[in-house]
Amino acid sequence: MSKLYIVPTPIGNLDDITLRAVKTLSEVDLILAEDTRTTSFLLKHLGIEKKLYSHHKFNEHATVEMIAARIAEGQTVALVSDAGTPGISDPGFLLVRTCIAAGIEVETLPGATALIPALVQSGFPCDRFCFEGFLPQKKGRNKRLMQLADESRTMIFYESPFRLVKTLAQFAEVFGPEREVSVSRELTKKFEQTLRGTIQEVMDYFQITEPKGEFVLVVDGKETKKRMSDKEQIESEEE
Repeated sequence: MSKLYIVPTPIGNLDDITLRAVKTLSEVDLILAEDTRTTSFLLKHLGIEKKLYSHHKFNEHATVEMIAARIAEGQTVALVSDAGTPGISDPGFLLVRTCIAAGIEVETLPGATALIPALVQSGFPCDRFCFEGFLPQKKGRNKRLMQLADESRTMIFYESPFRLVKTLAQFAEVFGPEREVSVSRELTKKFEQTLRGTIQEVMDYFQITEPKGEFVLVVDGKETKKRMSDKEQIESEEE
């Protein structure tokens, strides 16, 4: 049966791939890869030989209709990104939307994503949170941060090592230097690290320690202590 499968891949440790993901990648007719070199390495590790087709942010607008047509003709296709779940700060949304509009079944497998482990181990409230992904690099960046200035939910951001210190400085400006933050890097990999403290403390650390790897920044929401106290009081009254 023709179908588009969205298949999460490990964010670092290759052992994190699910048995269902391995089975799906083994059985589909074609695999769409953000970077064919990265996916080839994963497939070799899994002992899978499969035809790969490049599908990334620079060509997805031009290729989604063609891919949807191939699925409609009877092929089964899997979409993977370099790491994590396609569509989450990675290509995927356009293809999923195109397939749905064409009446093509889309099945998304559960699996790895960097934001959830970083959120849970931050120690901040997990009951309500907002995922912002990568902030705009230039235009609209400050405006987006100002819109989040009074956000009471835990906030999650992705960032590269090259913009990390700049981003923390902007966080200090908008959220205040004493706001708590948890910064995780290289999740599931050998040199995984999570640093917790105020925005100022974490920024000071990375000003003297060169940032390396991919980062997930988790920022405590505004007035979290008051919100959690209110929540605990409500739960106590309900009991």
